[in-house]
Amino acid sequence: MIRRNPAAPPRAWSQTPRSERRAAPPPLPRQSPPRQQPPPRRQPPPRQQQHQPRQQPEPFVDKRRAATAPPPAPPRRRPPPVAEPEPRRRRPGGLRRALRRVGALLAVLLIAAVAGVVYFDGKLDRIDALADYEGRIGDTPGTNFLLVGSDSRIGLTPEQEQELATGGDVGPDRTDTIMLIHVPSGGGATTMVSLPRDSYVSVPGFGQDKLNASFALGGPQLLVRTVEGATGIHIDHYTEIGFSGFASIVDAVGGVDICVPYPIDDPLAGLQLEAGCQELNGAQSLGFVRTRATPLADLDRMNNQRLFMSALLSKATGPTTFLNPFRLWPLVSGAAASVRVDNGDHLWDLGRLAWAMRGETITATVPVGGFEDVYGVGNVLLWDRERAIEFFGALEQDQQIPADLLAPAP
Repeated sequence: MIRRNPAAPPRAWSQTPRSERRAAPPPLPRQSPPRQQPPPRRQPPPRQQQHQPRQQPEPFVDKRRAATAPPPAPPRRRPPPVAEPEPRRRRPGGLRRALRRVGALLAVLLIAAVAGVVYFDGKLDRIDALADYEGRIGDTPGTNFLLVGSDSRIGLTPEQEQELATGGDVGPDRTDTIMLIHVPSGGGATTMVSLPRDSYVSVPGFGQDKLNASFALGGPQLLVRTVEGATGIHIDHYTEIGFSGFASIVDAVGGVDICVPYPIDDPLAGLQLEAGCQELNGAQSLGFVRTRATPLADLDRMNNQRLFMSALLSKATGPTTFLNPFRLWPLVSGAAASVRVDNGDHLWDLGRLAWAMRGETITATVPVGGFEDVYGVGNVLLWDRERAIEFFGALEQDQQIPADLLAPAP
């Protein structure tokens, strides 16, 4: 048995005597201390607690100096950026609205035009000019107008009579202008025929007399009956205009351009014109269609009347008048106040006549056979009977007058 001295210091294995090594067991191998497990990984705190507010150091503020210092200026803000305007987009309904507005405007104009026509139609002076009578000629093809220029002074003041050179009151109304206007039913040229006022014809109930005497003896009814009996043509519409109405219509359209082939000096008609193209006002136009101070007297007057009527109606229906309300209104109002028509006629009949004469128009005069002095009647104009029958026969059949009948007789 080996005894150890408890007081002896401990010895290493190599310092132990061999005798003791044999008896003592070998020392156990040195074992390393047990490996410690790493601490569990800490889970991150929730997102709302991940970033904790940090303590910000407060700058040093000199309270004594701050009490006397002016307050700091507010921070300068930059102006907000200006947005670029976006390109204007066309709305799909813009064109539709524009068309609606145009349509509404046209509808208003149409309603106003219709209302104006109805209003002025009621202003027309109507007479019973186309009264039926026993043995009257039946209806003939086409449309026939009898256009009459009366020398009526009704409604004229003494100053207007002097201005228009009417010659004062001369008794019963007479007519210096009688025209038969034929509008063909199938289209084509309108025919305007001058009927000389001194034509020696049969006046029903008064025997043989001048054509214009029928107007003085029996008014429009007897004139229509005399014309129908002399020509064999049925009259469908009657239009009569006096001195004042004629002049007012010319002034309403702004005057009429006429080319005069020779100078005219007629104090009785209050007319003095130089040769050449010129614009005539109302008073000059009235004198131009009345004057007989020309080489052929009545024949020249009829030519002047046809020439003037074509120029007047062409301007009255032209765009400068028809599209100008400042001319159209006085024209329509003047015509309604100064024109006399048959009871069955209307303002649109006058418009139809004017429109028919603005295009191609054939002008002619009744074939003349000569002149003769008749006791109690005076100097009269005789028709060429055979040529006149053929002349009016063509119009009665709604045909154009043969060219050889349009020229004066040899």
